[in-house]
Amino acid sequence: MGMLTRDEYASIAAGLDLPTGAFIDGGYRPAISGAVFPTVNPATGAVLTEVAACAAADVDLAVEKARESFDDGRWSRLHPSARKDVLIRLAKLMTRNARELAVMESIDSGKTIFDCETVDVPEAIHCLKWHAEAIDKIYDQVAPASDDHIAMILREPIGVVGLVLPWNFPLLMLAWKIGPSLAAGCSVVVKPAMETPLAALRLAELAAEAGLPRGVLNVVPGGGAEVGEPIGRHMDIDMVSFTGSTVTGKKFLSYAAESNAKEVVLEMGGKNPAIVMEDAENLDRVAAHVVNGAFWNMGENCSATSRLIVHRAVKADLLERIAHHTRQWTVGDPLDPATRLGALVSKDHFNKVCGYLDKAPSVLLGGKAENGFVEATVVELPDNDAPLAREEIFGPVLSVIEVAGFDEAIAMANDTPYGLCASLFTANAKRALRGARAIRAGTVTVNSFGEGDISTPFGGYKQSGFGGRDNGLHAHDQYTQLKTLWIDLSDDADEAVD
Repeated sequence: MGMLTRDEYASIAAGLDLPTGAFIDGGYRPAISGAVFPTVNPATGAVLTEVAACAAADVDLAVEKARESFDDGRWSRLHPSARKDVLIRLAKLMTRNARELAVMESIDSGKTIFDCETVDVPEAIHCLKWHAEAIDKIYDQVAPASDDHIAMILREPIGVVGLVLPWNFPLLMLAWKIGPSLAAGCSVVVKPAMETPLAALRLAELAAEAGLPRGVLNVVPGGGAEVGEPIGRHMDIDMVSFTGSTVTGKKFLSYAAESNAKEVVLEMGGKNPAIVMEDAENLDRVAAHVVNGAFWNMGENCSATSRLIVHRAVKADLLERIAHHTRQWTVGDPLDPATRLGALVSKDHFNKVCGYLDKAPSVLLGGKAENGFVEATVVELPDNDAPLAREEIFGPVLSVIEVAGFDEAIAMANDTPYGLCASLFTANAKRALRGARAIRAGTVTVNSFGEGDISTPFGGYKQSGFGGRDNGLHAHDQYTQLKTLWIDLSDDADEAVD
């Protein structure tokens, strides 16, 4: 499916029927209080619509309906192939409505229509299909017990799950979470980010159309204090999966400790390094990877390449190539398919990123910021101690730090409270493997930028998160419990029964 023109996308946006209610027990409904909040197009400042502003009472209702659907087995005890069929139908409906979802995602988040059409929507569909196909292909185990016993190790759905989403990839992160959780047989209560509620609400409607039973997928929009905290503290939620900032993620540990000790999986921030050594091959290709890693999705990406740690011998040559590639990342209307950098998600976030630009000691390229848009920016830092090197900016800002050798580069890469992703560029295979092993991060790419794919687990070390992984078969583990069945076959057991 080819890209349309800017005017054609604008026409689609003008004709969208935007969801406004919470989605609970199979249908839209207003917040119990009747309150609403505006969701705004970050690129224009225009209010798109007003959405139900939910609170603790709405969370209670959603959890009640999710618990009913889980306990009566309408989904949790459905045959695995039947669950697969429903999720495959959902993926087909998403494909049929892909353009609508892409435009809705773009106007709600400020993301470019190019990324929504070519990355976010197709990858979300692929994620759901992948986990659906895995449902009836994951086997349980039989342990090596004695001749008088059979020991079976079974996976069971963990129960009612709270899924708390970020605003940077609203639809894709929803797919990353509901794919494995629904595949496992859980019932879920989703809290979309307040800045970007539309895609999650629309997908819930498509899921109902696909045949997902009532109460299995509930979407409760609202603020962190009004909806996120009640989910984190709810006594009848068995597990929470959170993606977002490290500051907020830590709160869910407190909520769990102060309520029912629910399981918590956290995928949080990153301050991800790209190390370029003096023997890196094809510096033009290296520059393209570094620039893509730094500026993709306006840098609003937890795995963004925010630190370039470069050997002094190739620094000048690499920066020249980075400047060339950076100029191709044009800022503009997100609905224009030629635009590579859209608007930052909100005025507050724009102001935060601008605050970091004000602290930059040396701006090599870009730096212009106005009306919610920020240019692709390259800054040079004297060391790894400045705020731009230590803190997650979540904007299109690449910090450059010079090193003199391999060991210094690895030490600097690890000198961070985060450990989500890293990249290492070198022509020496032994050095590449040594470096990849030494870097403390959940994903390390060699001679490229990336996050792996749907088959590889994604998550971090240290304050980037813990408790489980998104993507891959490992993602199913966080939404299941292990149960041991120990069966005694001995004659003594039979006599005891008699």
